[in-house]
Amino acid sequence: MRNHVFNTLAKHGLIVFLFLLSSPILAAEITKMDRIVAIVDQGIITEKELADRIQTVTTQLEKQGTQLPPRDVLEKQILERLINDRLQLQYAAQTGLRVDDAQLDKTIERIAEQNKLSTGEFRKALEAEGITYRKFREDIRNEIILARLREREVDNRVNVTESEIDNFLTTQSSRNDIQDEFEVAHILVRAPEEGSPEELQKLKAKAETALKELQDGADFAQVSAGYSDAPNALEGGILGWRTSAQLPALFADALQPLQPGQLSAVLRSPNGYHILKLLDRRGGSSPLVVDQTHVRHILIKLSEVVSELEAEQKIASIKERLDHGADFAELARQYSEDASANNGGDLGWTNPGDTVPPFEQAMNALEINQISEPVRTPFGWHILQVLERRKQDMTQESARLKARQEIRARKADDAFQDWVGELRDRAYVEYRLEDKY
Repeated sequence: MRNHVFNTLAKHGLIVFLFLLSSPILAAEITKMDRIVAIVDQGIITEKELADRIQTVTTQLEKQGTQLPPRDVLEKQILERLINDRLQLQYAAQTGLRVDDAQLDKTIERIAEQNKLSTGEFRKALEAEGITYRKFREDIRNEIILARLREREVDNRVNVTESEIDNFLTTQSSRNDIQDEFEVAHILVRAPEEGSPEELQKLKAKAETALKELQDGADFAQVSAGYSDAPNALEGGILGWRTSAQLPALFADALQPLQPGQLSAVLRSPNGYHILKLLDRRGGSSPLVVDQTHVRHILIKLSEVVSELEAEQKIASIKERLDHGADFAELARQYSEDASANNGGDLGWTNPGDTVPPFEQAMNALEINQISEPVRTPFGWHILQVLERRKQDMTQESARLKARQEIRARKADDAFQDWVGELRDRAYVEYRLEDKY
């Protein structure tokens, strides 16, 4: 009976609460609280949720100085986002993905620290902006869940092979414009690769209308918000700085003849119709030369059975033996609690950023063959010795690392869009937005 009542109410697009009045006349007053604008599987999206998100996005766009698209266009864009987010959150709940309060509190503490505020001060700052702390907590919880869901379902399953990197770099080196970097904004009108001619023509016409508005002087961010199906449509479609190699060949070829401020024609790819705007361009970077240090160390870890004082006394004893001529490698093999112990504590050549800051700072302060005083890091107590220093051209290694990251990011983005599409294809989605007009 209860389910029948809820379904009947949902059918008419209303959520109601029944209040029994405690008066001599026992009557029921029905108060309209909200309106349903979409049904998403077993859940709903209400008009208030949509209005709250629109208000948040509108505030962000106004702060950025972006002209707002028409209200109905903005509503539909944001409703699509809400639907996709809701489907993902429902799937996360069904598959046991949770973020507990302790994890959430730590994340909010870090956000407050980044804003140089205490948690209490941060809470007051939110309230001054008209944001309730409870709503903020749930939004952050959902963001964490969505990020972990993507990592679990998509990112962790993306593999990049050495042959893919080789092919990427070969293609890269064969292009004359490889050193060019472009700052790009992008509009995507998504279109199925095998859509009907009528459907594709309609979508192409939409892209051409957007291009015409841009050519007539319309603000790119506003047109992006009104037309683009890209995930960053409401952020102005900005892709940031990309090398030619980081862009699809279709994009790189279209951007090459453009000057900053110019627009591409409508481009067709398997994903749909694209419009690019070249914001700026610059030459490529010079070879990457880094200062490398050949270092070895002895590590004494802290544990449940080894206290801070005991570890400090042990490392001091080892330092004293080194000062009296003991062999560093032998003591490392005997006492070090690091995987490098079998190699006499040798860590090989390290690059800037390879080690934690206290270790790197102590290492950088040493002369060749000098042995450090005991150094405390999150791993325990160390003694370091610098064996050599050199400048090393890491251009090739850096290029392979960047290639791996770029290929992974591209594959992950494509895989994520496909996964969300599959999730949506399996779901029941009913629009009620037009009912409110």
